[in-house]
Amino acid sequence: MLHRTRRPRAALPRTKGNPRRRPLGLHIIRDLDRAYSLLHPVRRRILEMLSEPESSAGISHRLKLPRQKVNYHVKEMARTRLLLPAGRKRKRRFYEQCYVASAKAYVLSPELLGKLAADAGTMPDRLSAGHLLGLAAQMQKEVNRAMDLTPGGKKVATLSLNREVRFTSADQRAGFTRALEKAIVDVVGKHASPFQLKDGSPAPGRAFRIVLGCYPIAAEKDKEWRGKDDPATEPGGWKDVAIPLPGGRVD
Repeated sequence: MLHRTRRPRAALPRTKGNPRRRPLGLHIIRDLDRAYSLLHPVRRRILEMLSEPESSAGISHRLKLPRQKVNYHVKEMARTRLLLPAGRKRKRRFYEQCYVASAKAYVLSPELLGKLAADAGTMPDRLSAGHLLGLAAQMQKEVNRAMDLTPGGKKVATLSLNREVRFTSADQRAGFTRALEKAIVDVVGKHASPFQLKDGSPAPGRAFRIVLGCYPIAAEKDKEWRGKDDPATEPGGWKDVAIPLPGGRVD
């Protein structure tokens, strides 16, 4: 009785100590060396195509770039851990090392800019776009830090709400602001724990941050609103909202 021998997959046979890999979810870039590699035009093209493992020869062929040039960039990206080894594939009598992107998506940390990064503390006007961007940078840094301190295999407990709304006037926007402020105060007062006990000592529990922002979505079709009563630019309507939290803290 004849048995059909199943051939191993020639494209990417697994090798000891160098298993086939898939990109992870998210890679946070915090150092300048990796940021340079990520922003380099050629290296970014290489990274974009390596959602599946490929060798330098395959990259060179697909991108129509010289093999020597591709080899150099691949080695540099592997050095900075933007590329990870992903097994080898056989080509004639030789084996070629394959690489895969270290993640599906990348984030540049505000920490790369040091003191030049957007900071809500240096822009006290809560109604300014700069303050909103500063809060966004602060949120990114704090979420990055929480991810670093979370044990492997566990997810950080986060919540994201994203909704598009429309206003036809600054007065309508003002009514929305008042109602939203009241709703947040009610929810925080009902469901959150205080920061201090009655004797003034810190209360138990883990601190979470709520960041609320609202901004106009810029679109070409909205040119018609660039007039006197544009809800996106009228100074009236917004007010400086300070949300009282349990225990007397205000953020």
